[in-house]
Amino acid sequence: MPAFSDYNPIVVFIYFLTVAGLAMFIMNPVILGISLFGALICFRSRTRGKKDRSSGLFIGLFLLLALLNPLFHHNGATVLFLINDNPITLEALLYGFTSATMVVSVIYWFRSFSLLMTGDRLLYVFGKVSPKFSLMLSMSLRYIPLFATQARKIKASRKALGLWKEDNLWDAVKGGIRGFICLAGWSLENGIITVDSMEARGYGSGKRSFYSRYSFSLWDLGMLILILALTSVVIVSKAMGALDFGFYPRIGGELMTGAAAGAYACYTVLVLLPLGQIIREAGYGREKERKNGNH
Repeated sequence: MPAFSDYNPIVVFIYFLTVAGLAMFIMNPVILGISLFGALICFRSRTRGKKDRSSGLFIGLFLLLALLNPLFHHNGATVLFLINDNPITLEALLYGFTSATMVVSVIYWFRSFSLLMTGDRLLYVFGKVSPKFSLMLSMSLRYIPLFATQARKIKASRKALGLWKEDNLWDAVKGGIRGFICLAGWSLENGIITVDSMEARGYGSGKRSFYSRYSFSLWDLGMLILILALTSVVIVSKAMGALDFGFYPRIGGELMTGAAAGAYACYTVLVLLPLGQIIREAGYGREKERKNGNH
């Protein structure tokens, strides 16, 4: 069985489209909890051994989104306490945590998507449908890490020259603005160079050829059928109302009906499909260490 990242880009693209799409359009606490759990596992499987400095940022975002809703929306029949004569309701609090779970899980799905779907994979998926769109998308994704790298270079250079001060907030803001101006100038210049290079290579002067090193195997077909089958069960359960859950004016809806349990099981299998990659690579790592130890 191939690793998840080795599947055809179309299969990987459809996978992320389904898991993130279901999370965005089904406001069910169990479904969203499963989505967040699977998104974290998928992301950590791609960043093992690397320190994720953004974890604290997303924890803060989760708490901010969860707590802002009850502070600004006072719907709901179960009042917990009052703040300046404004009721904080249980329904608004639960809705805030549910929506925060949805936002953070979708963000992590797209972070994993950006790690797996490289520029050449996006060109493969969209190349035959819309070559210009695929080229624009792949170039845009390529510039994101380039901007981050260039921003660090500019900051280091200005610090070495003594032009970047962080003694107080005002100096830090001024340094950030000047660094951004340098980065904007670099991006414009780099864009012009890219355009000149593409024109010199004859881009757009003739019929565009299409090269792909990817093939569609039986493993890809089987994984695609599995993804679509699991997604169909969840969609049918949603259409039947088995996954409906209300927050206002009172919390209502049965979370653990028979149809809902089947949908939860299918969605759990769906979000944990990349787990096969973790097990496979972990087993390969142990086998390699064992062979090195024998030598």
